[in-house]
Amino acid sequence: MRKLCVVGVGYVGLVTGACLADLGNAVTCLDVDEDKIARLRDGYLPIFEPGLEEIVRRNAQAQRLSFTTDCAEALSEARFVFIAVGTPSGSEGEADLSYVRSAAEEIAAHVRHQLIVINKSTVPIGTGDWVAEIMQRRGGGSLPFAVVSNPEFLREGSAVRDFMSPDRIVLGSTDRSAALEVAELYTPLQAKVMITDLRTAEMIKYASNAFLATKISFINEMANICEALGADVLQVAEGMGSDQRIGPAFLSAGLGWGGSCFPKDVKALAHIAAMHGCHPQLLRAVMDINYDQRKRVIIRLRECLGTLRDRVVGVLGLSFKPNTDDIRDAPALEVIHYLQHEGAIVKAYDPVAMENAQGVLTGVEFCSNPYEVAAQADALLLATEWNEFKHLDMRRVAEAMRTRVLLDTRNIYDPQRMADLGFRYFGLGRGTLGEGACR
Repeated sequence: MRKLCVVGVGYVGLVTGACLADLGNAVTCLDVDEDKIARLRDGYLPIFEPGLEEIVRRNAQAQRLSFTTDCAEALSEARFVFIAVGTPSGSEGEADLSYVRSAAEEIAAHVRHQLIVINKSTVPIGTGDWVAEIMQRRGGGSLPFAVVSNPEFLREGSAVRDFMSPDRIVLGSTDRSAALEVAELYTPLQAKVMITDLRTAEMIKYASNAFLATKISFINEMANICEALGADVLQVAEGMGSDQRIGPAFLSAGLGWGGSCFPKDVKALAHIAAMHGCHPQLLRAVMDINYDQRKRVIIRLRECLGTLRDRVVGVLGLSFKPNTDDIRDAPALEVIHYLQHEGAIVKAYDPVAMENAQGVLTGVEFCSNPYEVAAQADALLLATEWNEFKHLDMRRVAEAMRTRVLLDTRNIYDPQRMADLGFRYFGLGRGTLGEGACR
């Protein structure tokens, strides 16, 4: 049984630690947040992630998974140490590496045996070399270690499945034997392993996220053009996605991308490129399209209602995507901010993200179900495509509303059926239907 330490118990760290324990390793998860560690020891997860609670419970009971704030305890006899701390955006879009620095310094201060330090956090190109320098300096030059970059490709809402059934395992290092040793941890997954140098592995992660963000911004721009020209973006996306060179994934028009990864990673890559003499026009356009998409909803509502002052707008969905409680850079929250700025009265509901949203939103009426949101609303905005919203009794929703304006920003409803129920329906890239429809 290999002994591992995972530094950080956020989305990446907790999923990584729990899943590696499930593969038969002894894993200690380390974090400075005493409350979070105490809750994990009591069986309460700090995040919502389908399937994760069961894996944590099972491996904790089997004594393969433990949690601590004691660095010396966590690192004792550990052969592998995963750094899975946050790298939030700085003031200029750069990645803030202060947590990575702290982790590297703590590791070097508490370990004198041979170990492999694995960067799991998404970090700028060159960070692996920088971590090695920190550890050499902090360890007095005598610490026997190797640094391996092992970027994560986990999607919130399906992170456990992505870990256990990966498309590929990327490992980068100047020490190939260390990379091969890390690869052995993933042997039970029978996945493709790609070994590169440190900087290439770091770049693969950034390039992957930037490309996926680009696909989303592209289809959103196509949706806006479809709207202007009378085409249906759903059929356009289906026709495009049927081409094997393009593929259907990430071609769903909507409010754009958010969450903990795409926004900060695209910003960070654009910042890195600019600081090294490149001109990342495409990345900048991808970001501009994404944030402009959220403003289009407000423009459409103004067209529908004339003014937003004192109008009641219901918002369905607050998390940045379904199957997560993560509201970081969630499009719904920015739309709510715009609505409140224009004087609208906002009601909202989300199946799992309500508690998180209540911590950052003020002046919003949080409701116990979607029908309460619809009650006496002048407009209803579908912001996150939770399955619960796909199966609503839309006749009941229509009857509850004061004015039947429906903005389906994820295109989950049938436009003609919504029109037949009396809605003035607006979908992204699908046009507008219904008597007295917005023009």
